[in-house]
Amino acid sequence: MNINWDLFRKSIVFIWIISICTVSYLSVVPQVDMPFGFKWFDKVCHFFAYFWVSILPFFGFSRVKKAMICALLMVPLGMGLEFVQGFVPGRFLSAGDMIVNGFGVTVGIVLGRSLLEDRSQRWYRRR
Repeated sequence: MNINWDLFRKSIVFIWIISICTVSYLSVVPQVDMPFGFKWFDKVCHFFAYFWVSILPFFGFSRVKKAMICALLMVPLGMGLEFVQGFVPGRFLSAGDMIVNGFGVTVGIVLGRSLLEDRSQRWYRRR
């Protein structure tokens, strides 16, 4: 099975950019209705959103350094969007959301790097 890795990476980068736009949009629109009554659902959404946008660069970029920089840039993105929420009607700045965003980025980076290292070690052993 031949996989066009260049097309795969470009597709992942495209999905990553769309994901950043989606997270940004949902962060600055007035009050978003949460579909569940679960008390911490908002924090779970923050965690998975920032986990997602920080793990994708490890599959979209061929250089680990570039992927790491792109993933780390999700921290200031999350902080900046939280500050902007302070000016949006029905929204407010939340230090708790910033912490959860950062935790999602951290887990995304750790998992992304470990999957990359595991993948490269398996490739190296096959040669």
